[in-house]
Amino acid sequence: MNPLNSVSGTIIGGIALAVIIGLATMGIHLNVASLMVWIHVLAGITWIGLLYYFNFVQVPALGEAAADEGGPGGAGITKYVAPRALWWFRWGALLTWLSGAAYLGHLGRFMHAFSLGTLEGSTAQDLIIGVGAWLGTIMLFNVWALIWPNQKKILGLVQASPDEIAKARKVAFIASRTNTLLSIPMIMSMVGYGHGGFFI
Repeated sequence: MNPLNSVSGTIIGGIALAVIIGLATMGIHLNVASLMVWIHVLAGITWIGLLYYFNFVQVPALGEAAADEGGPGGAGITKYVAPRALWWFRWGALLTWLSGAAYLGHLGRFMHAFSLGTLEGSTAQDLIIGVGAWLGTIMLFNVWALIWPNQKKILGLVQASPDEIAKARKVAFIASRTNTLLSIPMIMSMVGYGHGGFFI
């Protein structure tokens, strides 16, 4: 059976290959911090990749489809693509946040980061990663409290009146665009934490 024939097979195959490469290059010692960062990065790529897909591809394409009289419309996207993409999107967001929080906890920097480096014993790095952590927290809130509940109305997964759907479109759109905007400095803060910042 070819693992590339299914999403789960591809994911399991990728994890198995990563473990083999890790064992061959780093030995059998488990580095918990590296494992946490790896999970954080994988989940973050899933989350932010889908965020960019929604904002740069799907929303503009649905707008064009709606304006195309006699065209195929966007029903296929809203019925088949969007619910699946939103599943990966929201769970990717949660796993990204949880793995990042676990990593900060593992380092003993969780409170230092979330206090933006104001606690005794904090460093400039705590401020850098703290900004990223707070931006990620706001983004996680937007995913679960604003985007997902409103997308359920838009996609017809829950009952909603036409007025409620119109309002849901606006709320979900602004929350998604806000997350896209916040993702840029969030990624800068995360990279800056690992590499000493951009501006020295």
